[in-house]
Amino acid sequence: MPILVAGVGNALKGDDGFGIQALAAFRRQKLADDVRCLETGIGGMHLVQELMRGYDAVILFDAVDRGEAPGRLTVLEPILPALDDLSETERRDYFSETHYATPIRALTLAREVGALPPIVRIIGCQAADADSFGLGMHPAVEAAIPEAVRMATVLVCALIMDVRKPVPAE
Repeated sequence: MPILVAGVGNALKGDDGFGIQALAAFRRQKLADDVRCLETGIGGMHLVQELMRGYDAVILFDAVDRGEAPGRLTVLEPILPALDDLSETERRDYFSETHYATPIRALTLAREVGALPPIVRIIGCQAADADSFGLGMHPAVEAAIPEAVRMATVLVCALIMDVRKPVPAE
């Protein structure tokens, strides 16, 4: 089961670098052969292009804003917008800026081109400030990285074990 684990964000914008830093920490452990890591930065098209290689699952590390305390981690199953309800102009506008596409737009585009894996999870970390330029993260966001890595490891192991689970004979 090929699994992609990706880090999303901009290391030059404080807490927005969470995804990149979490992926770097995740990479330091021994990984199964069918787990690939990718730092996408802010380039949504890079994620779409990688997904076109064919994966059974993708796990993203990303900074989020859910109005919670900084450093709060949440595993999200993204709800992608239905584009069937949009006019042709609205669809074009939706994808007009793909170079800096948000993870949701990149995943939506991957779905539209038939490259979205059936399992998609985002390990989101509540940012204190993901908009201001500057190096370094809020202490609570930085402190959340080991737990985010543990969460991703548990997800990856569960996915691998589910695939390798023996099927009972009939």
